[in-house]
Amino acid sequence: MEQREIFMDTDKIQKSEIFPSLFLGHGSPMNAIEENEFVEGLRNVSKTFPEPKAILVISAHWLTDGTFVTAMENPPTIHDFGGFPKALFEVQYPAPGSPSLAKEIQSLVKSQSVQLDYDWGLDHGTWSVLKHMYPKANVPIVQLSMDYKLPPERHFEIAKELSPLREQGVLIVASGNIVHNLRMVAWDRLTESYGFDWALSVNQKVKDWILSGDTQSLFSIRNKGKEFEWAIPTTEHYLPLLYTIGTQFPSDKISFFNDKPVAGALTMTSVRLDSNPLFN
Repeated sequence: MEQREIFMDTDKIQKSEIFPSLFLGHGSPMNAIEENEFVEGLRNVSKTFPEPKAILVISAHWLTDGTFVTAMENPPTIHDFGGFPKALFEVQYPAPGSPSLAKEIQSLVKSQSVQLDYDWGLDHGTWSVLKHMYPKANVPIVQLSMDYKLPPERHFEIAKELSPLREQGVLIVASGNIVHNLRMVAWDRLTESYGFDWALSVNQKVKDWILSGDTQSLFSIRNKGKEFEWAIPTTEHYLPLLYTIGTQFPSDKISFFNDKPVAGALTMTSVRLDSNPLFN
């Protein structure tokens, strides 16, 4: 059997094996090498379902003109940040890629042309969280970029087209933060679970919209007033959330974990969609 067929042979996968879809608040790159409650939350969630055949990641840190998917056999570890300790730059996450999954994604997405990419690799939005979930780096990973020209509705549509992967042994992971304003971070409270009133308000409203299925409100954050301008000044960390919500099945239960603010202007809230009670 060719590798491509692994992702096409859905008859051999029981409905009870539909994988969760996750939005992970990744926060600071330092979470990759630190021990804290958020790292423990990532470890814990990965223990509640079987190891996937592959992982598709949509990271806040890969914005492109057009839509691309990594298609190399061995994606490099990208250290796409500055000003952090040497130990962070020394981290490597040598997970294999999956050219076959990349080509399957190309065929699934009809609303947007998806091009194969051989240059990017795994950025810190990917490896800083998967390092804790799958420390052996043995699960194949591909990254899908986000086209910065597309409106929120189009990102959501792409996600809907990707949802069948959950029935094919693929874990879909979106990585970002609901509230993310580094300019307003309280640097003296970096180690505290603390949020400004506007950050807590926006985070709760977004959670309420997720639970109620109010996708139109999720799409239209740009006309929601000043607190949203403060909480989500740019959308790159917010848009991955739409890739999780867009992969939702009618049978999914929605749950939240790592649901705390940090340093005033960040929230680590993570979202789990799961159709299988056995996986909780």
